[in-house]
Amino acid sequence: MNFAEIEKGISTPAKKANDGTISNGGVYGSLLSTPIINPPQSAIPGMHATVSRPMVVGGNVVPRPMKYLSLTYDHRLIDGREAVFFLRRIKDVIEDPRRLLLDV
Repeated sequence: MNFAEIEKGISTPAKKANDGTISNGGVYGSLLSTPIINPPQSAIPGMHATVSRPMVVGGNVVPRPMKYLSLTYDHRLIDGREAVFFLRRIKDVIEDPRRLLLDV
């Protein structure tokens, strides 16, 4: 998608979030939960609170923001391998949005 297509498409994920198709317990302080699939959904991502956690960076322990993401999915329809690849892609573009914009 180019920038114009992204701008036009921003309202779609926002509407989905407002309609409850993305479980966002993080706004209520949830650190981790398991979203429940509501028919006819085949999967639902969960986003949780961003909190400061100790991380090892270059051999030193430093505070870094962390967010847990989850994905509940119907194993009859979605293989675990693809679900994990999807979550990894989401993680990658959250950590570096240029990956999404530049498709890398």
